[in-house]
Amino acid sequence: MSHRLHRRQFLRSTAAASAGFLILSRAERAGGRSPNQRVAIACIGVGGKGRSDTDHAGLCGEVVALCDIDDIRLKETASRYPNAKTFHDYRELLDTLGDRLDAVVVSTPDHTHAVASVAAMKLGKHVYCQKPLAHSPAEARAMMEAARAHGVATQMGNQGTASDGFRTGVELIRSGRLGPITEVHVWTNRPFKYWKQAPDIVSRPTETPPVPEHVHWDLFVGPAPMRPYHPVYHPHDWRGWWDFGTGSLGDMACHTANLPFMGLQLGYPTRVSAQSGPINPETYPAWATITYEFPARGDLPPVKMTWYEGAKDGQRNLPDPALFQGRAAVDSGSLLVGEDFVLYSPSDYGMEQVLWANGSSAALPEPPERTLERLGGEDERDLNNKREWVRAIEGGPAPLSNFDYAAVLTEAMLLGNVAVRLGRPIDYDAETMTVSGVPEAARLISPAFRSGWSL
Repeated sequence: MSHRLHRRQFLRSTAAASAGFLILSRAERAGGRSPNQRVAIACIGVGGKGRSDTDHAGLCGEVVALCDIDDIRLKETASRYPNAKTFHDYRELLDTLGDRLDAVVVSTPDHTHAVASVAAMKLGKHVYCQKPLAHSPAEARAMMEAARAHGVATQMGNQGTASDGFRTGVELIRSGRLGPITEVHVWTNRPFKYWKQAPDIVSRPTETPPVPEHVHWDLFVGPAPMRPYHPVYHPHDWRGWWDFGTGSLGDMACHTANLPFMGLQLGYPTRVSAQSGPINPETYPAWATITYEFPARGDLPPVKMTWYEGAKDGQRNLPDPALFQGRAAVDSGSLLVGEDFVLYSPSDYGMEQVLWANGSSAALPEPPERTLERLGGEDERDLNNKREWVRAIEGGPAPLSNFDYAAVLTEAMLLGNVAVRLGRPIDYDAETMTVSGVPEAARLISPAFRSGWSL
């Protein structure tokens, strides 16, 4: 990307940063630890997705510490790692075991991704963080800056990036064989069947049941404003609440928009506009259509990307059927409209691509030359995502979804939630992280943290 990333001299492009990243040896990075030792990993958030993340970490290194605010989840995972020390508060974990750790895996709810990850990186720990990297655009930027400042190996948990099919798709898009691409559509099946938000829930529960003995509620709330405990938040449906989750966009855009974002070498949008269902102060709306406008990148033309989520008037919010030229739209996917060919990826992860001519009589393009490493095993993409990260810790090349890339993707996508909440288009200045003429955008781009919690 050729545009500026931050006013404080963060002017390197994603490609340049990736090429020059991770030049220290493992011994230098791990404070002189022997290169023959397994990477010592602490896992923060070990239930839900954190369970498989912990197990993958155990296959790639040594799990020496586990942390979760839920005793039931913590004890269940700890039963598989009897030598790992257990904690409820990641801050205590880092204070106690900081000198014994090489790396940290963060698989908490979205609102604690950044505070836990940045705290670890400030101690020189390598970080694997689940998608999205952050709860707000400013947190995503802070994640990138911390990774650069402390020279650590990083990877975001959008595991499709590790698949061979995804990398083939990126190469095809970058080859230019589809013709100039100026139009992209991305859609998701969330939140259907996964969690509750508007229109089912539009306000906080009025009842205030006691906090269960196994839940450390203050630690769950973390940097968010304090509120009474209710099972509607933990352990699962936090995604639909403004204070804790990032909605369908945060849950899935780092997966489903990943192929066009990386393939087209997109960066920060200059304008974001949104339409949505009614906005309430507590939960994400029932549906949203968000349009991102990305500027030209060198010889590449400007791109308009449209995101679709939820249901409107009982009907799925999906792209215009005419775009598919008689083909059926799957539950989640992406579609890139090139001047010569259309690329349709019928999956969350961009691992498959279907091509058809866009009014062109040209034969379908041949597969391009390989420029990206293949890790093998599509069914092992999630594990390979961690393997690639641990290899970087040990002195290998930067992972493909390192924070130089992943933080830009996350910040760009989360600007859609800012536009949704404001109910108006926003013109974004990425250098200053401000929105022209909309002062109230500042509190959404960079929300305040509860006392005792910060970056």
